[in-house]
Amino acid sequence: DPQQIELTTANKRKLRRFIVIDEVVDKLYGSKVRQYFEENNVQHKILALPTTEETKSMDLVLNILHEVQNFSLDRRTEPIIAIGGGVCLDIVGLAASLYRRRTPYIRVPTTLLSYVDASVGAKNGVNFLQCKNKLGGYTPPVASFLDRSFIQSIPRRHISNGLGEILKMALMKHKGLFDLLKNHGKYLLDTKFQSCNGFADNGDAAMQTTRIAIETMLEELAPNLWEDDLDRLVDFGHLISPELEMRVLPSLMHGEAVNVDMAFMTYVAHARGLLNAEEKEQILQCMRGLELPVWHSGCSWALIQRALRERLKHSGGQPRMPLPTGLGMADIFNDTSEETLERAYELWVKD
Repeated sequence: DPQQIELTTANKRKLRRFIVIDEVVDKLYGSKVRQYFEENNVQHKILALPTTEETKSMDLVLNILHEVQNFSLDRRTEPIIAIGGGVCLDIVGLAASLYRRRTPYIRVPTTLLSYVDASVGAKNGVNFLQCKNKLGGYTPPVASFLDRSFIQSIPRRHISNGLGEILKMALMKHKGLFDLLKNHGKYLLDTKFQSCNGFADNGDAAMQTTRIAIETMLEELAPNLWEDDLDRLVDFGHLISPELEMRVLPSLMHGEAVNVDMAFMTYVAHARGLLNAEEKEQILQCMRGLELPVWHSGCSWALIQRALRERLKHSGGQPRMPLPTGLGMADIFNDTSEETLERAYELWVKD
């Protein structure tokens, strides 16, 4: 906003920033963050917090808001900065949306999952009554700053976790992205999504993969930012996984739970005749190559039934089930019978 830039530059008041950073990220990068603000002569307050799925609550939001109030933030010119994974970005987004009805905030994702998923879109929220993201809203950030160098310090399992959300977009919308994951998955895991010279046969797979994942996500989210249309391809992998993830915490990370859901739905698509046996196996082989779980004992038939009933409550009485109709192609279905689901489940268990 040119007016805000003019207001900021004309103001003799020292630049001030309030930063919420995940406590693990703070241990790794906190000194660099502090050095950056000091060298740029910015008065700052850095609040390091444990932002995990277990602490993702209104209590943490209120904790942030108390500190924001003490800092005396100017909501027109001083955006809150969130540095961390998806949970951190969600919590800070909700806090910012509540403070004086809406305070601008900036997302700085530090995990692969948040880089390609939480950084895009408008949603924020916290868990409530053991339900995932039960409280929240739609407040987009004023900016997302994407820096893949953060990803080099996260464990290999967290890279796989992020690959689950990238694979979701590949299966729904982009055969080229699926091929990238199938052919370069191990390389991406080994190099932690850093752009490495001297690997000509891999090209810049990290740049291509993340760029396509974000572009396809934006294609889906931007025209439907407030989810007025409930038919959403990006819900693939998110019909059963919210129930599963919360039920088995902390044994499954978000992207892993999403992948277990996608694996089951791949069997559903096969049972419906949307995928042939070879396509089904290609998808499962790709998942294994990305070191993602294709099964979890907590995903019982009773849990699936419960999760799909919950889905109906929040999707206008229709399941609105995204299913792959090929590699990189998909559609929304409302007519999958209980018999088909059970047949798919039995085959999944057997395999």
